[in-house]
Amino acid sequence: MKKLSFIDKLLFIFNSLLAIALLFSYVLSYIAPKQYAILSVISLGTPFLIIINFTFVIYWFVKLKKQCLLSILILAIGYQQVHAFIQFSEKKILLNDDLKVMSYNVRLFNAYKWSKKDSLPYKIHQFIKEKEPDVLAIQEFYRIKNHKLKYPYSYADKKRVGSSSKMAIYSKHKIIDKGSLEFKNSGNNAIFVDILKNKDTLRIYNVHLQSLSIDKNKENFGQKDSEKLIGRFKQTFTQQAEQVELILTHQKKCAHKKIILGDFNNTAFSWAYKQLKKEKKDAFIEAGSGLGKSFDYIFPFRIDFILADKELEIHNFKTYSVKHSDHYPIMARISFSK
Repeated sequence: MKKLSFIDKLLFIFNSLLAIALLFSYVLSYIAPKQYAILSVISLGTPFLIIINFTFVIYWFVKLKKQCLLSILILAIGYQQVHAFIQFSEKKILLNDDLKVMSYNVRLFNAYKWSKKDSLPYKIHQFIKEKEPDVLAIQEFYRIKNHKLKYPYSYADKKRVGSSSKMAIYSKHKIIDKGSLEFKNSGNNAIFVDILKNKDTLRIYNVHLQSLSIDKNKENFGQKDSEKLIGRFKQTFTQQAEQVELILTHQKKCAHKKIILGDFNNTAFSWAYKQLKKEKKDAFIEAGSGLGKSFDYIFPFRIDFILADKELEIHNFKTYSVKHSDHYPIMARISFSK
């Protein structure tokens, strides 16, 4: 510290505090929201802390200062967390017989005119037609006249009280079972289908956990009503915990290999994600690249996921930065392990 300028000394103190904060954030994802909901709110800041600590590493490294070792050590300790945030190389294995699985929150196909672009339903359908997913899971589904998706098999849950949206799953493969988990006191839900691919049966869960209701045009974390916003987040994470427990209990009764995908309304640093990922692979971590941003916000939040049982092979993962909704569609290519 003696050889540092006054400004650098202040920066290192700030660096130290943020490094400790990042270290603390690593454990937050293992604490159930039902116990300490406020900690789940704090976990939303983990991506910011990772980026800031990376920035400090670069800053001290350029200045040839050993202070860079602090953030390097903290980032190394949380390697699994950092690994869930950024990927550097895309896995590209494109097989003729793999299963292309897409998740897409379509924001009701713009039925309530969140955008002035009347062409959005057409653009969404054209995009799906172009990418040709074998299985398509849609959150915030809404039936639009003259815009029907052409799949031989499909399942959509009934419109729920207090919600204008539904959930839907479309499949090129035969659906032999289906159902809805019916989240309590929520307009959100999770549905499932069992599809038959060759001689294998695969369970697909389409999940839309309780919404955070973030609107980039209306509210930010620095506004006067931030206390009210944090209070709403706490309630949301508590509901998410109940919904996750329902999904986990439900999937235990299924003997088939499983894929859980959809809009989790939470990040890879959350308790909800950690629980749903148990015994599964994250398609982005396995085969994606970049930051995996799936929500159209000022910060690269990844809140849409494709999680597959460890017995399944993930060959490719893509996030498509098309702004036809407030979410970006994601797709993975998956096959049964030999």
